Amino acid sequence: MTDRSYVGLWATADGHVRHELLPNGRYDEARGTRESAYQGRYEITGDHIEYWDDTGFTADGDFIDGVLHHGGMVLYRQEAPPGAR
Repeated sequence: MTDRSYVGLWATADGHVRHELLPNGRYDEARGTRESAYQGRYEITGDHIEYWDDTGFTADGDFIDGVLHHGGMVLYRQEAPPGAR
């Protein structure tokens, strides 16, 4: 079960890495100009997130004070642009 309060777009300060956490438990990660660089599923327990990439890669992270810490990166909640998914 996903925590709906974390659903949405998260990005590094420079916008290079972007995670879109979808309400159906899937995610879509963009890197630079490469859209959908990684896709898979995620689960959130409390403030902890586990990722399972469709290729078999796994990762995790933690939401601390409204910021996502994942793989040495810090991602901030973003407002989705009009017309985005």
